[in-house]
Amino acid sequence: MTAIRVRTLAGGDVQLEPSDVNTLAANMRGTLLKPDDPNYDEARTIWNAMIDRRPALIARCIGAADVMSCVDFARERGLELCIKGGGHNIAGLAVSDGAMMIDMSHMRGVWVDKENRIAHAQAGCTLGDVDRDTQLHGLAAVLGFVSNTGITGLTLGGGFGYLTRRFGWTSDNVRSFELVTPDGRLRRASEADEPDLFWGLRGGGGNFGVVTAIEYDLYAVGPEITGGAIAWRAEDAEAVLEMFREVNDQAPPEQVCVAAIRPAPPAPWLPKEIHGKLIVALFVCDTGPIEQAKKRLASIKAFGSPVGDIVQPRPYTSQQSLLDATQPNGRRYYWKSEYLPGVDKGLLEQVIKHGGRIASPHSAILLFPLHGALSDLAEDHSAVGNRKTGMVFNVAGSWEKPEDDEANIRWAREAWNDMREFSTGGTYINFLNQEEGDDRIRDAYGTNYERLVEIKTKYDPGNVFRTNKNVAPKR
Repeated sequence: MTAIRVRTLAGGDVQLEPSDVNTLAANMRGTLLKPDDPNYDEARTIWNAMIDRRPALIARCIGAADVMSCVDFARERGLELCIKGGGHNIAGLAVSDGAMMIDMSHMRGVWVDKENRIAHAQAGCTLGDVDRDTQLHGLAAVLGFVSNTGITGLTLGGGFGYLTRRFGWTSDNVRSFELVTPDGRLRRASEADEPDLFWGLRGGGGNFGVVTAIEYDLYAVGPEITGGAIAWRAEDAEAVLEMFREVNDQAPPEQVCVAAIRPAPPAPWLPKEIHGKLIVALFVCDTGPIEQAKKRLASIKAFGSPVGDIVQPRPYTSQQSLLDATQPNGRRYYWKSEYLPGVDKGLLEQVIKHGGRIASPHSAILLFPLHGALSDLAEDHSAVGNRKTGMVFNVAGSWEKPEDDEANIRWAREAWNDMREFSTGGTYINFLNQEEGDDRIRDAYGTNYERLVEIKTKYDPGNVFRTNKNVAPKR
């Protein structure tokens, strides 16, 4: 084995001799991958194909002790670190050229305490991993919309999904985090243990260490709910989106409708003659009693002339994976997003305008309702803030070929520029793309930013964990 050059925090690189690499490998139960190893390319590849980076080493950890060994090894040598959970972040934060990657994706254990309604999940779990185990007991954590998303990145950025209107941000429903901080210590952060760190972890991203496990509060949801999708032709978009606005203004927290305008995918529930043509769709989830949910959703199902309707009683796990086919691994993704106070008619006009200009059969503009439980807490309850948010829009560019990058990125930027005037001024940290830097990070945290700086300075004064949407410590 030859020496390996690894990027350092100082901006240069250092040469690791084979004996150094062998020492780390011997201290791990997991696997240490080098660029010439057979599984290296699979390990470095993430969801967004626009991200093509090559770490110098990939440490595939299978427990907290492995993570501690890796953090100690990197700190002693001043190495740059990057952390991979689900690898689903739009900006590709999991991967950095020349860095040492700590890969958590093999740490996927879930333990459910049914009596106390708590789930303990390792940091490499996907949403689907947690949903499958909790639903065995008719319980659910507050997670996101795509089942192959990693829980850790979602939660550290705040997190939202079909249960957010009832129970708040994902991070509002965390009991505790287990993490390894830059000093190599394994810590527990909760309301009782290191509460400042707990505050920062609930929205402050990967700025404070490597999270190895999360404890979630669980709620009685499922195993069956009422949900699915319903779609109309593009010429009905104005009426459908106005109906969407009215429904969301009146809906109880149990009912969530996500709106999307996009070309119709070749899904079996849509007629072939509509495939590739512009549609407006609602993705509906009602977690109330089935008969009550059916009555609430009857007016939506009866509205206009839908071209497809699969809203029905279904397993909660089915609802949680409903959007998976729209987000496959290996496509090229570019997003632009903002928080909204609500749904303005002027915003809907822009959604329709730019929906008609979509440059790829896979792209969409989406509106996710958030108003409800999250606003019951103070703005400074946790780092995620944004407690006055009613909705989030996401201009979600998605396409196949590198030669189409320019057209799709231009479309997303133009749509965002025209829709941004309706923003609260805040934005969702997990939706920031790779080019969005300090000003947008500050937008995401608002008045909570300065407290995050204080906590960062306390726990990571050397900014060891910087391959993220970084909150820099004080100098």
